[in-house]
Amino acid sequence: MSSPRPGYTLPVFAAASAVAALKCLNGTQEIESVSLDLIDPAETVNVAIAEVSRIRPRMALGISHSDPGDNLDLTRYTPVWALVETLSTTASESENRIEIEGGEGIGKQVDREGKAAIYGYARQLLDRNLKSQLSPNQSIRVTLVLPEGRNLAKRTSLEAFGIVEGLSLLGTTGISQPLSSPEQLSQFRRILQEKAQQHDRLFFCLGENGLALAQQKGIDPQQIVKTANWLGPMLAEAGAQQVKEIILWGYHGKLIKLAGGIFHTHHDLADGRLEILTAYGAKVGLPGDKLHALLSAKTVQEGLEQLRQWEQESGENWVERVYGEIVTQIDRRSGAYIYKQTQQQVTVGSVLFDSDRQIILHSCENINIRGSLL
Repeated sequence: MSSPRPGYTLPVFAAASAVAALKCLNGTQEIESVSLDLIDPAETVNVAIAEVSRIRPRMALGISHSDPGDNLDLTRYTPVWALVETLSTTASESENRIEIEGGEGIGKQVDREGKAAIYGYARQLLDRNLKSQLSPNQSIRVTLVLPEGRNLAKRTSLEAFGIVEGLSLLGTTGISQPLSSPEQLSQFRRILQEKAQQHDRLFFCLGENGLALAQQKGIDPQQIVKTANWLGPMLAEAGAQQVKEIILWGYHGKLIKLAGGIFHTHHDLADGRLEILTAYGAKVGLPGDKLHALLSAKTVQEGLEQLRQWEQESGENWVERVYGEIVTQIDRRSGAYIYKQTQQQVTVGSVLFDSDRQIILHSCENINIRGSLL
């Protein structure tokens, strides 16, 4: 079996488009690809350019297409535009000579007064690769555009994390590891098998947010297993390896699917999150008007915020009651899934956190982390 093919993250294509546009402004005629310093990892790569053109005397447009490698990624082949404009003012080498803005399809950060969701690595990548192309005293404005970004964002949970009206240029590396490709599952299984030889209890982290929080809480990295969206196969593998205890550690908008019996959590394959949240609200007696509001919420995070608001208004502990049922069902169904697949009894616990990485509820009273319970 061949190894899954890695690709590049969205900031890489934004930088490539911008470099191509700047080269065009500065006189380069034919641009089929550009060379980029990825910074992390410390390597230089060539990125294909789809189109580049001067559209005004002082402005050019560069376009590349996202290629995340062998990954289930909704940004695959999406166009990434960069408009680069030479500013009328000149700047010295010591001054900031590059302005970076977000245009259509780049998300806005709600908690930062609508600032463009262009994060540290993307800005560093743009700055590093554009500076080497600037003419003496030249200063530029770069406007990044994702023409399909607004529509693609509707298929993500970005709104739950305070990003609206588009996608974010997020990440800390230029390489897109194919965590959701079928071939990656065999690698995850091998890692699990190795760790199961040393530990009876393993922590399953679905994504980077879960991994970061687990490390923050002091969990031994040797007990952490990344699963991406392959929860079903990974739970079955844990049973086959006779692991005694599994702690599921993840964002509630992902783990809630397990309470509905969905064991592959990628949004392109299955959803039903709001329906599951509403169903467990009904189970604990949430009134009909509130059930309708939950089902009409845009995201599970918005549903959680509604529960918190109703809790404050009524004094009823709706969050604990609803999420208590959800956590109980996640544990029960996961254990039953493992037994059905392997005939092994494995204790399953779960820790659910929100978009602020704050733990909502957990079923792990016996877990001691840094000398105190969660």
